[in-house]
Amino acid sequence: MTKHRHNDDEEHHHELAAAGTGAGDYVPGYFEMLEMTIGELLVEKGLIAAGEIRRQIEVLDSRTPALGAKVVARAWTDPAFKARLLVDGRAACEELGISFYDDTALIVLENTDTVHNLIVCTLCSCYPRPVLGLPPDWYKLKPYRARAVYEPRTVLAEFGTIIPDDVEVRVSDSTAQVRFLVLPKRPKGSENFNEEELAAVVTRDAMIGVVPVEIR
Repeated sequence: MTKHRHNDDEEHHHELAAAGTGAGDYVPGYFEMLEMTIGELLVEKGLIAAGEIRRQIEVLDSRTPALGAKVVARAWTDPAFKARLLVDGRAACEELGISFYDDTALIVLENTDTVHNLIVCTLCSCYPRPVLGLPPDWYKLKPYRARAVYEPRTVLAEFGTIIPDDVEVRVSDSTAQVRFLVLPKRPKGSENFNEEELAAVVTRDAMIGVVPVEIR
């Protein structure tokens, strides 16, 4: 496994305004105080504008799995877009107006009848946040990060996903520079769905690769 360094503020706490806003006896923790102090120092030195930190937090908070679902639905309905997505995930997402606030690349991996993709970050919780928002808690836990690599079929089974023996399971390890997104298989019974209806059935977990997309 290649070592990689993570530098994308994985464990940010965004309660910067909690103190002094009627929060009772709330006392900011060490890292919150450190974050506020560094922010104030950066503003004082003229390196950032006073509202820049808040604006960046708002950008992060605006990202949800609905963005990724929009990408998946477009790929299912537009073969030319799907081809571009599989070549350069970031550029294709930007075609849909999805901006990237860091320098990471996005690689999109397609699930097929012969290959099932599973995403993990073995060292921390690197994740395609521009298109999925915050990662689920289980994605960050050590058991998932380790077991997804050495027993992926068992992990998938615990999510209720049984992969046939003749289907290869590929595990991709995210890094600080490269993130992955799974393009799930289009579910049966969705042939007459429009793009909006398709996006509505795509879940976050399907784009991580732990479950298929299903029509309920």
